[in-house]
Amino acid sequence: MATDREDCDARWPRRLYRDGSDPDPRFTLANERTFLAWIRTALALMAGGVGVEALSAATGQPSPLRTALAVLLLLAGVLSSATAFTRWWTTERALRLGRPLPAPRLAPVLGYGLGAIGVAACVLLFVTGF
Repeated sequence: MATDREDCDARWPRRLYRDGSDPDPRFTLANERTFLAWIRTALALMAGGVGVEALSAATGQPSPLRTALAVLLLLAGVLSSATAFTRWWTTERALRLGRPLPAPRLAPVLGYGLGAIGVAACVLLFVTGF
């Protein structure tokens, strides 16, 4: 039977599992589901960016506004993806150490940012006939 130390060394990231104690598995699994939700969000944003650029290419008339919208969506997806693991890590660490959960820093950025992108898409639709 493995000791606690061997168990910590068998899981990745090792640095995370060396501190504190295992929380209730339901909390860890909820944290993993949240991580996967951020990854799904990132994939949807990137797919939207690719779709907008594909639509621009299909019209045969390149539009800097459509390209800018596509780039913004792609960057929002990259940001979501890049911060998803950090969010999982900090939440898991807080659970293991019995500390308060971290504030969701990315949520307001994405919420307001996607709102602005949505307004830009509406303007683009009315101005260019998207």
